[in-house]
Amino acid sequence: MLIAGKGGVGKTTIAAALALTAARAGLSVLVVDLEGKSGLAGAFGVQGNRYGTLGYDEEVLLEATDARGQPGGAHQGEIRARRITPDDALIEYLADHGMRRVSKRLVSSGAVDIVATAIPGIRDILVLGKVKQLERSGAADLIVVDAPATGHAMTFLSSAHGLLDAARSGPVRAQAAEVVEMLTDPTRSQVMLVTLPEEMPVNEVIESAYQLEDRIGVSLAPVVVNSCIPEIPGLDCDPLAAAGEVGVELEEGTALALRSAADFRLRRRALQIEQLERLSQELPLPQIAIPLVSSETISLPDIAVLASALATGVKKLPEDGSASTGSTPASNREGTAEGGPPDA
Repeated sequence: MLIAGKGGVGKTTIAAALALTAARAGLSVLVVDLEGKSGLAGAFGVQGNRYGTLGYDEEVLLEATDARGQPGGAHQGEIRARRITPDDALIEYLADHGMRRVSKRLVSSGAVDIVATAIPGIRDILVLGKVKQLERSGAADLIVVDAPATGHAMTFLSSAHGLLDAARSGPVRAQAAEVVEMLTDPTRSQVMLVTLPEEMPVNEVIESAYQLEDRIGVSLAPVVVNSCIPEIPGLDCDPLAAAGEVGVELEEGTALALRSAADFRLRRRALQIEQLERLSQELPLPQIAIPLVSSETISLPDIAVLASALATGVKKLPEDGSASTGSTPASNREGTAEGGPPDA
């Protein structure tokens, strides 16, 4: 599962929540970080390397446990994580093909940059090729890839198609063909888009969804809408009247502040509902709403809350994968090119 979204929408947090949701279902999970700046390790309370980030070697974020919470069981699956960069992927590829001695020297000398200039998209293919290898080897029941922000993600995922057109034969074309096969097989990979219930992120996720289907042919999982403000009953009540009903005296200034705060939250929620409705109308994919978590730094308890919301949202999805609005699949939208329907 590739997690993508506009920068700042919380896609890394959702990747962590999805990993925990799957682990709670008893699955083993491998989270792949592509940028090395996500803070995944810290969110799970793991120190990571000396920079506080993930390295190329796998790190256990959460141990498997039995029903009593003891290590080593199958009640909760293990969550592991690692970072994959083009340089590291190239070193391993060369080492696996009998060139271990020269591999690190080639990378340190800048050979990857030279090759990347000569063959556009080769960096992305190195990374996707490694992800494909992990998927084929059964490294985990679920591999969650924290993909780049949607702008780069589109280039990242379309690189294999570009290399298929550019390379007529050889190992590069073979690797590109295998990556395309993985990306376009809904039983092997899907893209989960993450957005916020705000105008600009919703615009971007709608555009990205159609491009992913039409240009790349990937299958789309339900859209995750992060940071949704929950409904709080009674916010439309007058603070002075409510206080009087329970025999509490309330100063006028305090009542005014409470009224202003309530009005602000009600307006924010109304705007969010408006954007959620627009998203349903313009992008016929199921939605999973994730509540707003007010924390300066996301930690494991926060991820646990989001994982529970994610699991609840998954249970409410329509069995046929259609949107709740009953509209047609995204690939059938008038004016779009041919593309596979979203498989949730």
